[in-house]
Amino acid sequence: MNYKAILFYLGLFIFPLSGLSFLNILYSTYFDYFLSIESYTITFFLTLVTGIFFYYYGKTSVKKISFYEQLILIILVYFFSSFFISLPYYLSNYQITFVDSIFESISGLTSTGFSIFENIKYLDPTLILWRSSSQWIGGLYFLIFLIIIFSNNQYNFRLNHLVHTGNMGSFSKSNTKNIIFQIFIVYSLLTFLIFIILNIGSVRLFNSLNLSMSIISNGGFLPANTLNQIFLKENHYILAIVLLIPTLNIFFLFNSYSKQKIISNHQEDIFLIVFISVLSLLMFYSFNDIGISEIIINIISSISNSGISFTKSIDGSIIFILLCAMGGTLISNSSGIKFIRIYILVKTAAAEIIKLVRPNNIFNNTIFYSQKKIDNQTINLSFLIFISFFIGIFILSSILIFDNISFENSFKLSILTLTNTTNSSLYGVSDTNFSNLLTSTKLFLIIFMIIGKIELISVLILIKKLLIKE
Repeated sequence: MNYKAILFYLGLFIFPLSGLSFLNILYSTYFDYFLSIESYTITFFLTLVTGIFFYYYGKTSVKKISFYEQLILIILVYFFSSFFISLPYYLSNYQITFVDSIFESISGLTSTGFSIFENIKYLDPTLILWRSSSQWIGGLYFLIFLIIIFSNNQYNFRLNHLVHTGNMGSFSKSNTKNIIFQIFIVYSLLTFLIFIILNIGSVRLFNSLNLSMSIISNGGFLPANTLNQIFLKENHYILAIVLLIPTLNIFFLFNSYSKQKIISNHQEDIFLIVFISVLSLLMFYSFNDIGISEIIINIISSISNSGISFTKSIDGSIIFILLCAMGGTLISNSSGIKFIRIYILVKTAAAEIIKLVRPNNIFNNTIFYSQKKIDNQTINLSFLIFISFFIGIFILSSILIFDNISFENSFKLSILTLTNTTNSSLYGVSDTNFSNLLTSTKLFLIIFMIIGKIELISVLILIKKLLIKE
């Protein structure tokens, strides 16, 4: 095990937290929130010292690490980052326990949106900004993991090779910095685009800043108690537009601007937009008491795994829960099974049924009618993801029941946890008080929020490697 190299990369992932801490120090100083400066100053120096120590400790090591070591690195990044992000919560004047602080930080880092805070309007504005920035950095980290680590050819259960991942070429030590820089630039530009659109929609500057960081990461943290306190009723459509941006492949809008074969490279995104449009029309005729803009927001918010909504209650919440399980495109911050995997399973199942009726029928095994083929390995991996996802739901649901949570709510919360979706009223579980849950339940939710990002298969691969040493 190349421990030095793992710590070297871990140090690099800790450094950005120093930047976020420094920005909050500046914000606190400028707006005279002097009671908050101490916690961010402590976080700034701890992250800076730890990052420098890990960096120089592993600087002389061989920087190439195996896929198993990369998985360990991802897990360490989540736990170390969550610890540092939890410090401003723990050191604040709100008397938050350490476990609750870690829970809030992991929820932000994984863009889940579960919160121990019941009334956001009483929070210090610097802490609201800290919550949103934790989601922003978590979304950036996940995209880096997704494109650089989870594009491994040997363990390609993410199926990233089936979709466009930018003009990055083959991954190597020499171009890794360029790849990360490109991801950072595109991610930052899309965040700024969302910020501009929200300002055009008459959203307050502070709310626009926080929402742009939450939405780009498909997060669920809001700078207010409800969306109705942020958006004017006539501007609800603005939210639908900005929610769609992170649902699609991160390079979709970037390539649209540069006119780089948008149709041939992004069939998955185009099919997903068509699916959302058709589903919106069908639901519009099914739910007569909800406007079309609100329906579109609910659909996109569920598929993107953000979960934020204007809807207070709805009879068809199970439909939106299933949309959460679907998730968005592969190269996005959404979680869940993912749209393309479900497409592969449905198309394969339909082909098998057709073969029984018409044995001589020729099956079109292309993906979205492109040149990419659906082979047996792709089918097996898609099915494996599907099975592991529901195994995770079964395990977590069984754990939540022991905390006096009803079977229905435990089932819903399990899906929301594994898809990193916030528990809004759209799903009928907005009244869940996470601060009152057992400590053991919170710890299991923390673990499964991380599993929702890295997938259960990653954990099983790592366990297998640790138990069977070659």
